[in-house]
Amino acid sequence: MERTLLNTIRALDTSDGAGVRLKRALGYNPMVRLDPFLMLDAFSSENPDDYIAGFPPHPHRGFETVTYLVEGHMRHRDHLGNEGDLTQGGVQWMTAGRGIIHEEMPQQKDGLLRGFQLWINLPAAEKMTAAGYRDVADTEMPRLDLASGGQIKAIAGEVTVAGELLTAPMKGGSTDPLYLDVKLRPGEALTVPVTQGYNSFVYVFEGLITVAGETVQQDHLATLTDGDQLTVEAGREGARLLLLAGRPLGEPIAQYGPFVMNTQEEINQALSDYRNGTLTAEPSQL
Repeated sequence: MERTLLNTIRALDTSDGAGVRLKRALGYNPMVRLDPFLMLDAFSSENPDDYIAGFPPHPHRGFETVTYLVEGHMRHRDHLGNEGDLTQGGVQWMTAGRGIIHEEMPQQKDGLLRGFQLWINLPAAEKMTAAGYRDVADTEMPRLDLASGGQIKAIAGEVTVAGELLTAPMKGGSTDPLYLDVKLRPGEALTVPVTQGYNSFVYVFEGLITVAGETVQQDHLATLTDGDQLTVEAGREGARLLLLAGRPLGEPIAQYGPFVMNTQEEINQALSDYRNGTLTAEPSQL
């Protein structure tokens, strides 16, 4: 059964970190959730004033962040001693778990910085697990060149398209996310299988697409109905989009800024732990 459009959301111009200008496609309205996805930010600018201040040290608890750098150069550091050099096409996959304090800072003084940050929820049973971090280089992520000239890059998950199996380095887990970067030539159509019962959306960041005859413009996110496959067609100038799908957790969500838990009491505890300097402490240290 084909997936069709459910809702279309225009990304909101805003800023985060130390003033980084970005478009928030998911997460600016707490009433709009797409379990297990919490937030999607898109940043793209050639003006260093829009990004140079970066994202200085800040905390997280209770979810995962996936930073995908389409173009540019950034560096990750965290309280665990991890240092990641994120270059063009690379991904940082960070599990905040019970707590992490990290920074993401541009390593360029000018030129284009372009990418995305996705937040994926963790189930209650995993929210207080140990924090973790992994770099995935552009060359580690598989690609499929399409017959009509387009291309699919698998950032997370596993999918078979046109008889070819793509398996990303990051796959499985409680939410089993599928995360694809899709480039389409003008008028090119593509059908991708999507696990039935998983919530899914597309975010168009170049050109426009149609889904079941309905248009999704650039800088818009479209949530999708249930089904086992999605067909998209690029407009006259081609298109580039993110396609994401994930297993819903079906759990209550309580959020305060960088903390995402299940109850307000857990949020209060996270705030207290951060203020007391115990957010990142091992259980044996408490």
